[in-house]
Amino acid sequence: MEKLLSCAFNMGTGRVELRYSDGSMISIHCTSVEDELANSRFQRPERDWLIYNDPLSYAELILNGDPKEYLQTVTEPLPFDFDG
Repeated sequence: MEKLLSCAFNMGTGRVELRYSDGSMISIHCTSVEDELANSRFQRPERDWLIYNDPLSYAELILNGDPKEYLQTVTEPLPFDFDG
């Protein structure tokens, strides 16, 4: 792979697509990735935000990072306040 030319979320295919100067491409099927991760109501908005607003960070997280650890770090369920 050469220099990264573009990285974008393709709404038509539901994939984050990375295109390189040598003509190669990486396509991340977001639905398949999401099916493998825990689907809590607290984590899904964080993943969706990354996909739509920062697809490069999403791609780097999926390809090089630990998405489960990341999601546990950035999201935590808030306890219900029954006294309020």
